[in-house]
Amino acid sequence: MDYKTWETDVPKEIKAEPIWKFAGYRKALYLYDLIWDDTDSWMKDERGRKLADQIVRSSASVSANLEEGLGRGYGKELLYHYRVSLASARETKGWIYRARKLMAQDIVQQRLSLADEVIALLVTELEHQKSF
Repeated sequence: MDYKTWETDVPKEIKAEPIWKFAGYRKALYLYDLIWDDTDSWMKDERGRKLADQIVRSSASVSANLEEGLGRGYGKELLYHYRVSLASARETKGWIYRARKLMAQDIVQQRLSLADEVIALLVTELEHQKSF
């Protein structure tokens, strides 16, 4: 599913949250949904199940930490959760690479590129938040 189609299917209750305005959050949610779908076929193999567990958890952590950080307000708490989110995004990128034998090469490249985009958005937002 492409990003625009995915975005139109997100419920209005999620889009109403203040964090939705942050492109890094939206892209992180999108990456999670793609990873979830990618890992469905991995469940047939014991190694695949282990990789699926790790990559699903790390990709979920990216958006979850952004949600928690915003829920705790601004300042040190917010920055802490943004840093954890960034670490999870980098971890997810590593798991994508490790799982490359379970996905088509073009899918691996698409997921790596999307992870890079999320990482760049998080780094930029962290720098912006530090200036307050």
